[in-house]
Amino acid sequence: MYQTIIVGGGPSGIMAAISASQNNQRVLLIEKKKGLGRKLKISGGGRCNVTNNLPHDEVIRHIPGNGKFLYSPFTLFDNQAIIKFFESRGLQLKEEDHGRMFPITDQSQDVLNVLIDEMNKHHVEILEESPVVNITKKEQLYEVTLSDHRVFNAATVIIATGGTSVPHTGSTGDGYHFARALGHTITELFPTEVPIRSHAPFIREQTLKGLSLKNVALSVLKKNGKKRVTHQMDMIFTHFGISGPAALRCSQFVYKEQKQQKRQDIFMQLDAFPDINEEQLKQKITQLLKTQPDKIIKNALKGLIETRYLHFILEQAHIDPETTFHHISTQQIIDLTHQFKTFTFSVNGTLPLDKAFVTGGGISIKEIVPTTMESKLSEGLFLCGEVLDIHGYTGGYNITSAFVTGYVAGHYAGTYISEQRFK
Repeated sequence: MYQTIIVGGGPSGIMAAISASQNNQRVLLIEKKKGLGRKLKISGGGRCNVTNNLPHDEVIRHIPGNGKFLYSPFTLFDNQAIIKFFESRGLQLKEEDHGRMFPITDQSQDVLNVLIDEMNKHHVEILEESPVVNITKKEQLYEVTLSDHRVFNAATVIIATGGTSVPHTGSTGDGYHFARALGHTITELFPTEVPIRSHAPFIREQTLKGLSLKNVALSVLKKNGKKRVTHQMDMIFTHFGISGPAALRCSQFVYKEQKQQKRQDIFMQLDAFPDINEEQLKQKITQLLKTQPDKIIKNALKGLIETRYLHFILEQAHIDPETTFHHISTQQIIDLTHQFKTFTFSVNGTLPLDKAFVTGGGISIKEIVPTTMESKLSEGLFLCGEVLDIHGYTGGYNITSAFVTGYVAGHYAGTYISEQRFK
């Protein structure tokens, strides 16, 4: 008989176990794979981006999938509390660009070691290689059944099984089945933070395959041609479409715009010079050509941007790259500038969920009490992490959500019985 059983040994489940066990409660953590924190270990390129140091409002702005839900959990445990948690246990963190926080050692294993040491200190019982097949409620207790038919009972259960992205880490959607069986609604699942597919001719012909562009503005367009969202970051062209940070951040909006427009093919726009306007770029190009009027254009503009992209945009603007400034019209320069600022191409979706970094959709947050992470439908059931319909951009935002919701779920699951006595 346990106070709390946590199903899932990822970041949210581990933090829930630590939190639930702080009052000497008997806690059991069950993980179906061998080894805890498998997704945590590969996050941040193996360095583990443990959280983000931006203010609450900025963190939540970077969690476009129901991020506002986190305002309540943040009152108990937030990104600053995450930083304090690790640093007070001897793991110093360092801040990198855009507020991203990493262990000073650049080793995700060091993050996991702190978490495992803390569980051991609080005598959390851990079962690995133990798939859960069923969670049921019988009277006031939860019954958790494993694939080998062992059964465990607890006053509270925390579902922390993750989404369905990166399935080799163990995230295969088990939690959705458990939650649904206990009465919960699962919103439509879709891939986020995932590369984007395109059948545009230049992609099919692999004209730009492998080309990286730095600090560009990539936008997803609405049906009326206006921008739904824009992300200014790096990107890369691939054999199937586009990838890199800007594309990953746009990916969920490709999915949403496809649903909105009710069609497969939608449009994206690429601004290769987002820090200057069209007139300023036109003047810059004109000046480069004027100072070298006898040079062919592809050489006169060399260095303006990556060579392959320059040649590609010259072609899009129907300008002969072998011509010189003497033979180019003002209108052609305007057209070239416009192409650099507004190159538009069709996309037809993203790679599938199992290729995504993050799962969109999940257990409906309308059915969760935000201050405690307890189910509104089944007393004593708590839910946390990526299994919930909460998803953010890469940069420490998803792991922040996982740690925060895990800590809050564990805190209230661990004190559940004592609170019930006063009801």
